[in-house]
Amino acid sequence: MIEESGRVVAVESDAVWVETARRTGCGRCDEPGGCGNGALARHARSRMGRVRALNPGALTIAVGDHVLVGVPEDAVLRGAALVYVLPLVLLLGGAAAGGALTGGDGGAISGAGAGLLAGFLLVRLLAKRTATDISAQPVVIRRVPAPVDAACNLR
Repeated sequence: MIEESGRVVAVESDAVWVETARRTGCGRCDEPGGCGNGALARHARSRMGRVRALNPGALTIAVGDHVLVGVPEDAVLRGAALVYVLPLVLLLGGAAAGGALTGGDGGAISGAGAGLLAGFLLVRLLAKRTATDISAQPVVIRRVPAPVDAACNLR
């Protein structure tokens, strides 16, 4: 399970919306010689992500609480394969098919474009189908204390 902590910004009957700070590269935030992403994150709301997490344990959670949210690792791997590998495979397959059919580079380029477009469309279709898959949804694991290091975490 991949875990991330965040602050609850909205509560629904069976789920909560959690705002999480996107991780910085070095983790040293405002230290001298650090990357400075922590300072940037404080000033840019785009560094914040919102995710809807199911509350299967029916924990009593209120807006402002800090929670630990988890996503199954296999769901992340399936999603990465879907988004990155599938279009690439269809691009290469389309290029090979187009080149074999026409015997030239123009056909290979056209086939690659058609394969990539088909890959994007298939990703979109499959993503809509898996969006309702409960086994791939983030879930609230437990409530956690508010973060102490305000430079790198949510307040």
